[in-house]
Amino acid sequence: MRRFKKIIGIVFLLSFIGIGVAVLLNYPKLTILTGYSAKHMNSSVFVGNRTTAFTDSVDNNFPPVHLADDVVNIQEKTSVASVFGLKKRKAIYRGGVGSVLINEDYDENSSTQVPNRTRIKTEMPYPFGELSQKDTVFDNIDYQKINQTVSSVFDTNGEYLNKTRAVLVLYKDQIIAEKYAEGLNKSSRLLGWSMTKSVLCTVYGVLQKQGAINMNNKAPVEAWKNDNRKEITINNLLQMNCGLEWEEDYGSLSDATKMLYLDTDMTTSQIHKKAIYKPGEYWYYSSGVSNLLSGILRKHFDNYQEYLDYPYREFIDKIGMNSMLIETDLAGNYVGSSYAWATVRDWGKFGLLYLHKGNWNGQQIFDPEWVDYVTTPSPTSEGDYGAHFWLNAGGFYPDAPRDMFSANGYQGQRVFIIPSKDLVIVRFGLIGDAGVDFNTFLREIVGAIK
Repeated sequence: MRRFKKIIGIVFLLSFIGIGVAVLLNYPKLTILTGYSAKHMNSSVFVGNRTTAFTDSVDNNFPPVHLADDVVNIQEKTSVASVFGLKKRKAIYRGGVGSVLINEDYDENSSTQVPNRTRIKTEMPYPFGELSQKDTVFDNIDYQKINQTVSSVFDTNGEYLNKTRAVLVLYKDQIIAEKYAEGLNKSSRLLGWSMTKSVLCTVYGVLQKQGAINMNNKAPVEAWKNDNRKEITINNLLQMNCGLEWEEDYGSLSDATKMLYLDTDMTTSQIHKKAIYKPGEYWYYSSGVSNLLSGILRKHFDNYQEYLDYPYREFIDKIGMNSMLIETDLAGNYVGSSYAWATVRDWGKFGLLYLHKGNWNGQQIFDPEWVDYVTTPSPTSEGDYGAHFWLNAGGFYPDAPRDMFSANGYQGQRVFIIPSKDLVIVRFGLIGDAGVDFNTFLREIVGAIK
């Protein structure tokens, strides 16, 4: 009996040591894990207007993030996350610029500059106004097939977190299908993740139309002035072929995760990376590049308020994307890689703006040629990427039209734009290509329109 107890004791000791070693080896990752949980909980509750319980059971309910415990203070608009009490991270909400992870140096009583917004009401039906659309039936559409296809990407067993949260299909500016998972509706703000990159790119398109910037100019980065990086252009950055070192991996301690969950100023991470290829030689997707572009955008303006106001005044508010909010980092920069929120219908407006080559109800937001620019394949991307937009020129989705291009985000957020079919398709979810057959989904929707 004594020997048995001794064996049991040794087993428990070894297990304890094993757990201790596992925690030690993964301890740095806990900082990212709790940072993600605290930030996304705060944004979901205070930007997305969802409950803590909903966020816990849906948004943050995937490994290893589900290991984190979150405590939310509704009055103070804060959230704190930890794993077994370890690596506590705190996020706060600031009206107008969203949620942010804070550090020990942050003064929670400090004031925050916010963008000035002009929410124009037009008394017109969607998409050009706030009123409901008139019932429109197109003779060339198989509505039953459209609805069946949309329903097919939603879970039917109550575990919808594995698939789709919302779908909107727009044909000739009219909503022909719209569906939401339980707990969400047309008023729900949803995070676009990397679809924000396409929003940031559009701001550059507006600047170009106004003659304020040239995409072929050298990137104005002081740290690159005296080495081979000085040849990198703004075009190279938008096309993601600048040749700089970067690691875009969301399952590890990568450049991308450290930037999003550790950096105070997210615009500088890419600046400090060395060149491993010449500009134009090698395509590599980098969230660091997008945030660098946000930093370049900030320096373009004479003052910080102008930087905050410009995207809304010259583009977002002009097309009535009134729900959109782009979050800023701790240094006040727009997180152009990842953090734009809007309703599904407002994301649909974004797609329609590109479908109409920058023309919004008679007002030209960016030049028609800008669409040609963003849909021109980046060298060495195999036809999959343009300028901060994804392309189907290389047939990534073989049964979808080749002229299709899209804003894509983590976990399968999509705004598909198909000019040849006069279509915009918006899809939001918590899993992407690994859980949804987008090729079949697109083929069936396009095939339902004769």
